[in-house]
Amino acid sequence: MVNELITKMVEAGVHFGHQTRKWHPNMKKYILTQRNGIHIINLEETEKCLDKAGAFLTDMAAKNKKILFVGCKRQAQEAVKEAAEATGQYYVNFRWLGGMLTNMATIKKSIARLDYLENLDKQPEFKSMSKKELAALAREREKLQRNLQGIRTMGGSPDVIVAIGADHEYLAIREAHILDIPVIALTDTTANPDDVTFPIPGNDAGMRSIRLILSALVDAIKKGKPAA
Repeated sequence: MVNELITKMVEAGVHFGHQTRKWHPNMKKYILTQRNGIHIINLEETEKCLDKAGAFLTDMAAKNKKILFVGCKRQAQEAVKEAAEATGQYYVNFRWLGGMLTNMATIKKSIARLDYLENLDKQPEFKSMSKKELAALAREREKLQRNLQGIRTMGGSPDVIVAIGADHEYLAIREAHILDIPVIALTDTTANPDDVTFPIPGNDAGMRSIRLILSALVDAIKKGKPAA
């Protein structure tokens, strides 16, 4: 019997994979069939994986662990930011900078630079700067804000990463592997689920699909979050 969550996943298009000629063989166990040259994901498997990932996040939240949401593809950017803000967690949604996890010293310097630029008008050198200098510094500030705003208060490596697109966010996942950080990822049919601690097979390109999966994960985090 189809339950309410699977019905919602069908409506959101979570079951739509990529073209059958572009797929990773390790996703075979999560694929139900193919239709018009498109792989169809088995949503019963998706539900099982989502339950496992959700239970893990509930446990992490109960232990007050840091969770980093990563989703830099256009369809995921706003949803990832909203998910992080809804749970009081952290996010990267514009561009993954190499070393964001493995070279924290450099990232901390960049955050300090952002703090400086945001308070530039309070610095003694501000009045002596030309319009051209100030315009260049404003562009630098905006770039740093896009890249670092979601992690500027994280204060070190996260305890778990939630990624939208296991193949798209491979740089983040690779750094997580180096530091032995568990990864939950929405994993489409083109990605290798074995690269992820908790793969969630599903459409990683549709906004409705992304938002539905993130909504379930947000609920799981809120369930475990200690009362204020």
